[in-house]
Parts: sequence; structure tokens; C-alpha cells
Amino acid sequence: MTFNIGNQNAGNINNVGRDQHVTGGQTGIVVTSEQALQALAELRAGVKTTRLDPVSSIAAEKELREIETDMRQPKPDRTRIAPKVERLTRILLAAGSLVSAGSALVGPLGMLAHWLGALGAPILNLLPAML
Repeated sequence: MTFNIGNQNAGNINNVGRDQHVTGGQTGIVVTSEQALQALAELRAGVKTTRLDPVSSIAAEKELREIETDMRQPKPDRTRIAPKVERLTRILLAAGSLVSAGSALVGPLGMLAHWLGALGAPILNLLPAML
């Protein structure tokens, strides 16, 4: 079997040569750059209201600044942004903020992870099951 596909753009694409059985459905979340920037703004606001120790607060603010700088580039490099979002997630996780702040942090982090696509999978794996 040969597939000659010029271009595909969708949340889920399955190219199969024989039978395909899907159990539990398939979902795809598509996040635009504008939505990702809004999520970053919400994340920044959520971090500000979270009581972090001074070291974690400085580290989180550094990552937020760098993420925003990279996201505001004409062509954001997601391979540069993903590790920064993951470091920020780990900082907040270690500080206990993801549990205490709940959806104020987890929701925006999830949006950023979905915007990152496959690069965001490690971030989604760190988040509590609130998405």
C-alpha cells in the first residue's frame, strides 16, 4: 500500500493500510499562538498569587520572562521554549504550587503544553490530573 499525501493539517490524522480499531475515541487539542500567549499571561498572574519561597519565585520569574521573550519572536522556536516550560513546571511542582493553586496554574500550563505539540508531552505528564 502506498500513500501519496501532499499536505495534512488536523488535530488527528490516521493513515492506515489495513484495519484500524480505535477504542476510547481520539481527541486533538489545537492551541493557537494567541491562545498560548493568553495562557502565559494567566500563568504569570497565577504564579504571582502563589506563595513561593524566594529561590523558587526568582527561578519561576526567570523562566516566565524567557518563555515570553521566545514566544514573542516572529517565528517562535518551540524546541527552545519546551524545556523552559518544563523547568517552570518542575519548579512549581517542587514548591507544591501545582496542587495548592490548582487550575490557576495547571490550566495555563496544559494550554502551553498543547501548543508545544509533541514537545509538550513531558509537561503534560508532570501535571496533576486536572486537565
